[in-house]
Amino acid sequence: MNPEARLRELGLELPPLPPAVGNYVGAVSIGSILFVAGHGPFKDGKPQFLGKLGRDYNVEQGQQAARLVMLNMLATIKHTVGSLERIKRVAKLLCMVNSIPDFRDQPQVANGASDLLVAIFGEERGKHARSAVGMAALPFDIAVEIEGIFELS
Repeated sequence: MNPEARLRELGLELPPLPPAVGNYVGAVSIGSILFVAGHGPFKDGKPQFLGKLGRDYNVEQGQQAARLVMLNMLATIKHTVGSLERIKRVAKLLCMVNSIPDFRDQPQVANGASDLLVAIFGEERGKHARSAVGMAALPFDIAVEIEGIFELS
């Protein structure tokens, strides 16, 4: 199924392109590989989910933040390559979770993004390698930041 049709079927839509917050571009392609810069949970151009997992947010809320991050990332990908149909394979995600020192559920938080990708692209295209790590701080005090590597057709 076409990923954009699948998004509509899930009742989701891509948000407006998230703002660049520094001297970089949202994505760079080298051959058939697309490197996507770290994205945060932005809505209407403003950061959402400010604070730390384990103090301000629980795992379920962290998953919601990761899902919003992924929707923003997909908006950047569509803007960069023209269509989400060009994603041949989700290769790798790095999920950074702003969390208190004894929070240990970063992988569960990252599932918010991973589960969404599998729901949109299916197991074969959407399942990916992943790292999920805790961070002492993230820009704007966002709860989750994700970067990704994708194979394009």
